[in-house]
Amino acid sequence: MTETTTLHAAFPGHVAAALDALEAAGTIPAGLPRGAVAVEPPRDPAHGDLATNAAMVLAKPAGLNPRVLADALAAELGKVPGVTAVEVAGPGFLNLRLTDAVWLGELRAIAALAGAYGRSTKGGGTTVNVEYVSANPTGPMHMGHCRGAVVGDALASLLEFAGHTVIREYYVNDAGGQVDVLARSVHLRYREALGEAVGEVPEGLYPGDYLVPVGQALAEEFGGTYVAAPESEWLALFRTRAVAAMLEMIKADLARLDIHHDLFSSEAELQAAGKPQEAEAWLRAHDLVYDGQLEAPKGKTVEDWEPVELPLFRSTRFGDDQDRPIRKSDGSWTYFGADLAYHFQKAASADALVDIWGADHAGTVKRIKAAVAALTQGQGKEKPFEVKLVQMVQLMKGGQPFKMSKRAGNFVTLADVVDMVGKDVVRFTMLTRKPDAQMDFDFDKVVEASKDNPVFYVQYAHARIRSTLRKAAAEGFAPSAEGLELLGDEELALVKLGAQFPRLVEAAAAAREPHRVAFFLYDLAGAFHSYWNLGNDKPEKRFIVAQDAKLTGARLYLASQIGQIVKNGLALLGVEAVEEM
Repeated sequence: MTETTTLHAAFPGHVAAALDALEAAGTIPAGLPRGAVAVEPPRDPAHGDLATNAAMVLAKPAGLNPRVLADALAAELGKVPGVTAVEVAGPGFLNLRLTDAVWLGELRAIAALAGAYGRSTKGGGTTVNVEYVSANPTGPMHMGHCRGAVVGDALASLLEFAGHTVIREYYVNDAGGQVDVLARSVHLRYREALGEAVGEVPEGLYPGDYLVPVGQALAEEFGGTYVAAPESEWLALFRTRAVAAMLEMIKADLARLDIHHDLFSSEAELQAAGKPQEAEAWLRAHDLVYDGQLEAPKGKTVEDWEPVELPLFRSTRFGDDQDRPIRKSDGSWTYFGADLAYHFQKAASADALVDIWGADHAGTVKRIKAAVAALTQGQGKEKPFEVKLVQMVQLMKGGQPFKMSKRAGNFVTLADVVDMVGKDVVRFTMLTRKPDAQMDFDFDKVVEASKDNPVFYVQYAHARIRSTLRKAAAEGFAPSAEGLELLGDEELALVKLGAQFPRLVEAAAAAREPHRVAFFLYDLAGAFHSYWNLGNDKPEKRFIVAQDAKLTGARLYLASQIGQIVKNGLALLGVEAVEEM
C-alpha cells in the first residue's frame, strides 16, 4: 500500500487479484460477475480486521461448495503483504487479520491525503440531479423547509465527494393559484403603502409583514396607477414582482445555512415552453396516456359525482393503484401532469435523479416514479430516480412547543432559528436522525455542552485535538510519524475506526443517506473522547507525555489525523470544524 492509497481502496483490489489467480489456475471459471463481492469490517471486531463475502457470492455461479472456494481464496489472500491470518467462518465468509504496520500506513495515508481523505472516484463523474427545498415562493423559509434543505444540500456535497457531478436544483412553483393569492396580498400592501387603511389582512391572503416592503417598492415605482384598476390589469405584473422578491428572500434565508442552488427552474416557464404538451405527446405515442374516466371517489353517490373524460397516465402498469389524470376537466395541468413534464426535462441532463420531499407528499411517490421510469425507458435507458421523504420538525423550548415570528404571520422562520442557535447547530442537528423519522428540535438541548448534544460532542472532539496540538507546540512538541510503532491497541482501535471513513462515504452516497456521516462522526468523537478520558486517571495515556518526546509525537500525529477525518466529515455536512470552544 502506497502512502496515498487508502486501505479501503487497496483491499478490494487484493481480493480481485486473488480471484484472478484462481481463474488463472482453473479453480473458478472466468468471467464470473463480481458486483456483489464486498470487503468490509466484520460486525464483531473480535473476528478480525476485514471480512469478505467473495466465496459466498461466487460459489454458486462457480459450481463450488462455498467452504471449498473459501479455502482456496484464503490461501491466495494469505500471500498479501500485511495479512497475518485468513480464517474461514460460517458457511464461507473470510475474516482477515492485518499487521499493525498496515494501520500505521493508513495513518500516513490520512496525513498525505489531508482534505482529500475519503474522496472517491466511485461515482465515475456521472451526473446526479438533486432537487431540494422547492418551497412555494410565497414567503420566507420556515422550519418546515429546513430539514429537507439540509438533507438535500449535505447529500449533494456527499455525492460530489464520492465522485459524481451534481446539479443542485430548486423547482419554483410559480404557476399555481398560490402565486395569484400572493399577488393579491401584495396589492393590499401596495395600497397600504399609499396610505390606505387596510385594517386586518382578510382571510385567504398571506398575512406576514414580510410583504410590506414589496408593497412599498411597487408604490414607489407605480404610484397610484393600480389602486383602483381592475385585477386583470395588475395581477400578472404584481405576481411577477412578488415571486421575484420572494425568491430573493428565500435565497437569502438559504444562504444563512450556506445553501446555494445551481439552478432555479420555473414551473411557469416550463408550461410556457410547452414542455407538458411535449411529455403528453410522447406518452400518448407510447400508449402510456389515454383518454378515460376515473372511478367515482369512495363515498360519492351518482347524484353528486359526474364522470368526466380526462387524459390518464397508465400508472397501474408500474404498481400504482389507479391511473392518474395529467389534466383537469378545465384543460389545465394537474400537479402530477406538470411534475411529470418537469422530471422529463431534468432527466435529459442527468444520469440519475433524487428528489427531497416532505413526508406529506408520500402518496404521490409511486406515480411520479412510475412516470419517470416510463419516460427514461423511452429515452433509451431507465435512469435511477429516488424520492427521499423528510418528516416535519417539532420545535421545542422549555419543554413546550415553540411558536414565534410576527414577521412570518404564523410560523417560525428559518432565519429566526439560525439567528438563535447558529448555522452549524441547525445543520448538524437536522442530520442526527434518519430523514423519515420524526424529530424534535429542542432549543435548550441543541446548545447544551454535553454528550447528549451530538453537534457539541463532535465539534468538541475537533476543538480538543486542535487545543492539544497548540498546547504541545507551546511545550516544544510536534506531531511525528517517527515513533508510530509505539502506539498500542487502544490507539490502533481509533485508527481502525477512522479508517472506515472512505468506505462510509461510498456507502452513504450509494444509499443517498448523508445522515450516516453524522452518525459516524458521533461514534468517532465518542471513541476519541473515551481515549482522552483514559489520561485523566493514567497520566501515561495522555497525548503529551513530557518525559517521552517520541511517544508524544506519535500520539499527536494520531490525534492530528483523527481531527482531519472529523474535519472532512463535517465539511460534507456543511459544518465548521471549530478550533476552540
